[in-house]
Formats: sequence, structure tokens, C-alpha cells
Amino acid sequence: MRVESPAFTEREMRGFLDEVTDHERDRLIERLQAASAGLADEVKAGLGPQANGQQDWNGHDVLAHIAVLSKFYGMLTYQVGSGKLKDVELLQHVQARDVAGEQLSALSDGELLAMAQRDHQRTIDFLRSADGAALHRRATLYEGFSLSALELAQLGLCSHLEIHLAQMQRTTRP
Repeated sequence: MRVESPAFTEREMRGFLDEVTDHERDRLIERLQAASAGLADEVKAGLGPQANGQQDWNGHDVLAHIAVLSKFYGMLTYQVGSGKLKDVELLQHVQARDVAGEQLSALSDGELLAMAQRDHQRTIDFLRSADGAALHRRATLYEGFSLSALELAQLGLCSHLEIHLAQMQRTTRP
């Protein structure tokens, strides 16, 4: 192996970090697209009645929650990435989530799916347009803890969506 690293400059390191950030963004977009498509498949298959006695939410409730988290974390990703938001009172938002979900649960499955997918697409569009600096901008969520726009999209939106999609699948299938 040829030894290169001693000659690296800050410029090369930044180039490398930009490259891996672009790679991670592309994988995140693929995951978000796949989860959004999987959500559509679940809704088309029908969100049957509650299948597990230990499950608090039925498929429609999970879908309403997904609509809430898709809007919220997509908006946070954009706001943080664009530099419009540096501090987030995350606990207040989490405490208000069920009220928002309850209000949305009055909508049909199709309406909730359309809302969530519109928000997924908005986030995907932002991710595609954002440069590395935007994706690495951070917001403080509570004292001593911050996340970047990329981390909000990865964890708050995409992983969260994937977890609830799996929950929905367990809830709607015997």
C-alpha cells in the first residue's frame, strides 16, 4: 500500500468528509424512499384491526403517528440545515405528539399516507439540494445534546419511520 496520509492537508480532509457525507446522504435518500414506498404498500394492503393484545395502537394510529413524525422531523431537518433553527425544545414537541396524532387520526388512511409521503418528498428534495455544511449544521435539543440536520433526518425521521413501519407490519398482520 502506498503511504499517502502524511501529505494530507485540511483541504483533502474536507474533500474526504464531503465525499462521505454525499455518500451517506444518498443512502439516506434511498432508505427514506424505500420506507415511504413500504408505507404505501402497507396502507394499500389494509390496516386491519389491532392484532396484538399488547399493542396500544392499531395500524391507523401508527399511520397517524408516522404522519406527525414525518412532518415534524422533516421540518426540523430543513430548519436546522438552512440555519433557521439552532435550539429546539424537543421535550415539548414530544409531549405534544399524541395530541397532534389524535387530531390527524380523524383523517382516512389515504389522506394520512398522502401527507406523510409529501413530507418525505420535501425532505428528500432538501437533502438532495443541501451541501455538506448544511447537513452538518447542528441544533441543541436539550442541554448538552445536539444533532445535525443529517442526524435528524437519519434518526428522527428515517430510523423512526422504519421502526414504526415494522410496528405497523406487526400490528396489521396476524
